[in-house]
Amino acid sequence: MKTIRQILTHPGGAHKDDLLACSLLVHIHQAPVVRREPTPEDLADPETLVIDVGHEHDPERGNFDHHQFPRDYPPTCALSLVLQHLELYDDARKFCDWLEPAEWFDTRGPNETAKWLGVEREIISKTNSPVDITLLRRFAKCTELTPDSPIWQFMNMIGEDLITYLKELRTRLEYIDQHAQFWTLESSSFGPYEVIYMPRTNPLPDDASSGLGRYIEEQGKEETVIAIVYPDRRGDGFGLSRYNDDQRVDFSALENACEDVHFAHARGFVCKTSATEEARLKDLITMAVK
Repeated sequence: MKTIRQILTHPGGAHKDDLLACSLLVHIHQAPVVRREPTPEDLADPETLVIDVGHEHDPERGNFDHHQFPRDYPPTCALSLVLQHLELYDDARKFCDWLEPAEWFDTRGPNETAKWLGVEREIISKTNSPVDITLLRRFAKCTELTPDSPIWQFMNMIGEDLITYLKELRTRLEYIDQHAQFWTLESSSFGPYEVIYMPRTNPLPDDASSGLGRYIEEQGKEETVIAIVYPDRRGDGFGLSRYNDDQRVDFSALENACEDVHFAHARGFVCKTSATEEARLKDLITMAVK
């Protein structure tokens, strides 16, 4: 990996795309962030990464701007370009639900983004919080951020967490693909449905249900899967839960009816059982389906 002396982005108002793009690069290169207009020398300097400014997209030279793209170019921001360069973009678009709206907001503005999302314009503002406002405002006020700056340190954590999430989730999905099964069961009221079953493996992942929802999406089974069965970390049995909070499943009905169900949430979305046999787990799912 080449040495990066500095990460340069524009001064003035800051947006999520430039802050997040810089955060990824801060974590990877541990370099300071400078907020000013780039010079031709900056754009030509292989040790300077120029983000969201400079009117040049040239990853080989470390330049990641999108403002020169045509008006009708697909929504693409500086964060998109950096993720593409890091070969993380495809997974980020799949697994980071916030990314596409961020691309739209940065390139099309709040009105067009609201129309695209099918919501009223004021909804966009209602999704902001002090986390967004304070971090962006403080970032915008800086001219340089070095490793002793709290904002730089926070950006480093953001970059680390995002990269770790994407890489570990891809590894997790490959693991699920090797072990998971889809069960097809039958309901007398609405016909066949599917359940995803994750068997107990050794070693058992820290969170045995992690990634199952994303795996279901990757397999294109969002419309057919209504429940998830996964190993319980607190015992030898299994957890059973709704998928996408499907109201056709009510596990609260099992708590007093089944001795091997030792917990069922009153809202019916999850239960825990000491049962381990696949046939019994299928029976419990069938009993919980309305």
